[in-house]
Parts: sequence; structure tokens; C-alpha cells
Amino acid sequence: MLRKLFSIFLSAVFLFSSLGTAMAEVPNTANGKLEAVEKVVYGDVQTGAIVERIERLEKDYEGATARGGMMERINTLYDTTFDNSQSPSLLTQLNALEWTISHNVSMDSVQKRVNDMENVINGKNSSGSFKTRIEKLATFAFGTSTIPLTQVTVPANTLVKISLVTPINAKNLKAGDVIKYQAAEDVIENDMLIITKGAPGEGVIKKVTQAKNFGRDAEIEMDFKDIEAVDGNPLAMILGEEAKKNMEQLGMAAGASLAGMLVLGPIGIIGGAFVKGKNINLPEGTELYIQTSSDNTVYAIPTTGN
Repeated sequence: MLRKLFSIFLSAVFLFSSLGTAMAEVPNTANGKLEAVEKVVYGDVQTGAIVERIERLEKDYEGATARGGMMERINTLYDTTFDNSQSPSLLTQLNALEWTISHNVSMDSVQKRVNDMENVINGKNSSGSFKTRIEKLATFAFGTSTIPLTQVTVPANTLVKISLVTPINAKNLKAGDVIKYQAAEDVIENDMLIITKGAPGEGVIKKVTQAKNFGRDAEIEMDFKDIEAVDGNPLAMILGEEAKKNMEQLGMAAGASLAGMLVLGPIGIIGGAFVKGKNINLPEGTELYIQTSSDNTVYAIPTTGN
């Protein structure tokens, strides 16, 4: 009976959409691609004329400006940052380096991430382009400037433990609000690192129903959208049956922390939820499980020896 009530609680009190969408669709304009690169490299969109912004990115990453038309140069910057089809992207390299050095991946800009890793290893920052500095860090971490990558398939329903970065409180949310979260631990399959601890994810609130009298509990419908794989590609995520079952087995009520369950007890939570209306209040740091919505092919990093 308790298991049945728990299942009803998971389904009725905290509803999530099963529709996963891409976290970062490819921009289809020159300025859109340029802004996407700037956000990754500097943490925010830069100001000034387009030619000045292009030249700054080229100098900071390569150490010199490039030749060619505007769109050609922007596409080169964009592909260098995000594309893994020819060689590891800038994002993939940084994710691999950070994980190898600290077993964690931050959501900071390229500029800050490189600075932080150099400070950890050398106690100071070095000069030169990002490319040169990253190659030096890679040589230290892997013994070569080429980062080892292997293409693997991430099967549907792969569980990912996440931690909320944005609190989820029904009283303060409305449809369209963005909810940020990050991986709470590494996801490793067959000794291959697929998702790193700290990898960013982003969802969106689809619907909010406030708690009311006569036992009508608050409801939140949320699309978890995507979390970033180690190669920078988005993996579509859902709160599916595997995730709910895993949380139930661990005593996690649709994202309520295990510590909270131990304090209140499962009977107290379930009983209270159906006696009177309850607000949904999941603070920053609350951990829960979600799962991949479909098979995905990504580049992963061997963990043997790390």
C-alpha cells in the first residue's frame, strides 16, 4: 500500500514533460553564431563592431587573425568551439582537462577555466593564446596535446543523478521560467566517461498549479530538456519510469533529498501530502534522477588510468 501511495505521489505531485528538446540549437545567423562563441569563451556577449569581435576571438584563441569572408571566419570559430566531427572541440578539450585534473567540470567561461587550471597546476597564469595554453595543459594531463576520444552509444534510459542549481518553488515559478541543474556525479559506462560531474543542464517550466484547500497539492510540469555530454553535445533528458523507480528505491520523493526523507519519514511526507495542499519547494542542491530519452552517439573519454 505504501509503495502504491508513493507511486501516486511521484506522479501526481510533481509532473514532468517527457518531451526532450535540444539545449543549444545551431544558430542560423552570423551574429547568432558569434554570440554563441562569445558566451562560451568570455561568459557573455561582447559589444562593438562585428569585425572587432571576430578579430578578438581569433587573437585570443589562435594568437592571430584569420583571412577570408565574415561568414567563413565565424563558421571556423563556431566549429572550433562546438564541433567534434574533425577533431575535439574547444568545449570537449576543456571538459576532458577539467575532469582529469579535478574530476569536476565547471560552467564558467573558457577564459576563467583555463586560468583556474593553470593556477592549480602551475600556481600562476601563462601568456599566449588559449590554443597554446590548452595544448600545454593537455600535454600535462594526458602526455600528449591530443586528447583521447572514443565514439560510443549512450542508450536510452541511462540514469543521470543531477543537482538543482535553480530552486524549484511552486509559489515563485511560472510557465517559461528556466531551471538550471548540473550532474551530481560522473556517468561512466564501460570505463568511458560520458557525462562529467558538474556538467550543465537546463529545463523549462511548462505549467504551474498552486496548492489549494481540500488537499489539492501544487503541481509543476517541467521539461528537463538537455544535459551536456563530455563532448559538449546535448543529451535529451526526461523524468521517466526508470528515474522515478530509482528515486523511490532510494527514498527520494520526486527530488526531495534523501536527508529530508530521513528526517520526515516517508509516511509523514505521503500522509501530509494528501491531508492538505502542499507547496513544492525543492531548494538549490536538491538531488534527483532523470534519464536519457533516446539513444545518442557521443565522444567519450577513457577513464582507465585517471
